[in-house]
Amino acid sequence: MAEPLAIHTQALTKSYGRVQALFGVDLSVKRGSIAGFLGPNGAGKTTTIRCMLDMIRPNGGTIKVAGIDPQADPVAARSLVGYLPGELHLDDNMTAEGALRFFNALRQKQAEWSYIEQLVERFDLDIKRPIKNLSSGNKKKVGVIQAMMHRPEILMLDEPTGGLDPLMQREVLRLIKEARADGATVFFSSHNITEVEAVADQVNIIREGVVVEVVDVAELLTRALRRALITFREPVDISALIQLPGVSLLSQDNHTTVELQITGDMDTLIKALGSYPVVDMQTTRPSLESIFMTYYETEKEEVS
Repeated sequence: MAEPLAIHTQALTKSYGRVQALFGVDLSVKRGSIAGFLGPNGAGKTTTIRCMLDMIRPNGGTIKVAGIDPQADPVAARSLVGYLPGELHLDDNMTAEGALRFFNALRQKQAEWSYIEQLVERFDLDIKRPIKNLSSGNKKKVGVIQAMMHRPEILMLDEPTGGLDPLMQREVLRLIKEARADGATVFFSSHNITEVEAVADQVNIIREGVVVEVVDVAELLTRALRRALITFREPVDISALIQLPGVSLLSQDNHTTVELQITGDMDTLIKALGSYPVVDMQTTRPSLESIFMTYYETEKEEVS
């Protein structure tokens, strides 16, 4: 039996006039999971999220949010979602407290004010100040709090850590993990690989309006690059090594030390090294960020 999905899109397309933004986005996000939506600026992350909430209408495809078609019943779909837009517009003359009370009133006061106060304290936010006197980072805090304060079934967060200092970024990631622990589904867009690594179960990689791959974080690591620094007892001919599938030469020193780059499985290289006079071998794994960028460029080359 298939696991129930919190978010499902199929063949989602969207154009702005002559500019095509989405070319058939397919997403399947399991209930109770944290899904990262990863890609550079302009890849289609914000457009996809806005289509999910019926804030803009796609040109084609289907969307289900908790089994609800947001085009058929946008109120029902949005009632289940805590949404943080990439650009949050607030009434400048309101205080932060006034803005939070306003959002809570729109939701029939689903959020307990005591929980809102806990979030305010965790973000070290002065909610008595007018919005117009808040920094962009403090405005982002207001946005994160309003999305999370009613403990929604689904969180859709567009760049939730953007504009925050490192301490507050970590606090947002802690709150995301806590929301998942309480049963919520979290779908968040980002171009920051390290934060995806920190919290996501699943990574949806989008490039130029198409989801090019869906993997979990562990799988993304195993399919990515390793580097091996190999020292030989004497000068050797490594031509056979660099002809192995997935192996390329990064550097060579006097034919006794080589640095190789290996994509995916190391088994073939290790077996081949059995016929060489190896003195030492050190392997390192790049950060998830460098792994993703390498994978992203590889996909780009394959499509072009």
